[in-house]
Amino acid sequence: MDVRNFIKAARLRTLPLSISGIILGSFLGNKKNMIILSENYSDTNIFIGSFSIFQSPIFWLAIFTTIGFQVLSNFANDYGDGIKGTDNNRKGEARMVSTGAITPIQMKNAMVITTIISLIIALLLIFVAFGHENFKYSFLFFILGIASIAAAIKYTVGKSAYGYSGLGDLFVFLFFGLLSVVGSYFLFTKQLNIFIFLPAISIGLLSTAVLNLNNMRDQIEDKQYSKNTLVVKLGSQKSKLYHYFLIIGALISALVYVASNYQSLIQYLFLIAFIPLFLNIKVVAQNIIFYELDKELKKVALSTFLFAILFGIGQILN
Repeated sequence: MDVRNFIKAARLRTLPLSISGIILGSFLGNKKNMIILSENYSDTNIFIGSFSIFQSPIFWLAIFTTIGFQVLSNFANDYGDGIKGTDNNRKGEARMVSTGAITPIQMKNAMVITTIISLIIALLLIFVAFGHENFKYSFLFFILGIASIAAAIKYTVGKSAYGYSGLGDLFVFLFFGLLSVVGSYFLFTKQLNIFIFLPAISIGLLSTAVLNLNNMRDQIEDKQYSKNTLVVKLGSQKSKLYHYFLIIGALISALVYVASNYQSLIQYLFLIAFIPLFLNIKVVAQNIIFYELDKELKKVALSTFLFAILFGIGQILN
């Protein structure tokens, strides 16, 4: 058994995208805490305190929990598509089960181990965030953790895999966007703010755009193996329009948040991340050879990661 094959199956290039929501939600949640502290302690420096996020165990445990769920999802996708034959002629990164580099049994064992490790880290995160005092919150986040594990596995595994019925986009939006941003914000603040859903929507839409690109690239193979993604259902041209909507919608949602909480121009720092995103729209509009979209996946994923960082910093610096 070659460990390098499992590292390949973990698809490390997907990790920046998976933690984007955690980074953004944590920045905003930690800043909210600093504002509350400044109201009680006049010597509290909101600017310096907001960057204390990198010393927070909640932040790092949330990061590692999310990475665990993402690696589990990648293992499950490799396994599910591999045993169904969907990956036999896949473009892009080679998949380990379909190529025989990892056997189905070995991949299932890796999924079990990853699930256990991720769940342990998630339980530690819940305890650090809520302690013994907030059982209701602890129970809610435990259920959300179980739901995240189930969603990671059921994307391509089993006869009722939702990725084969066009529901992948919805689950990515919910888990990578709303749950990731709003959940991490709540871990810090123990409260909800209706405006936090706006940047959560932005992250969700951009994450869905990455999945849409992936499905546009693979649409011929997916259709051949009855993997009825939203792209297969919509067709190539409508999928392009859908892609434009995802990116422009993410921009609009972020702009509405800033307009609703405006204090200074630095809050628009995140617009830098949309330069490569709008270049991506141009590439998608002109695309006729689907597998050439593979290189665009990294562009949109890293742009989403950059957006999360710049958006968070922009809110702290204002």
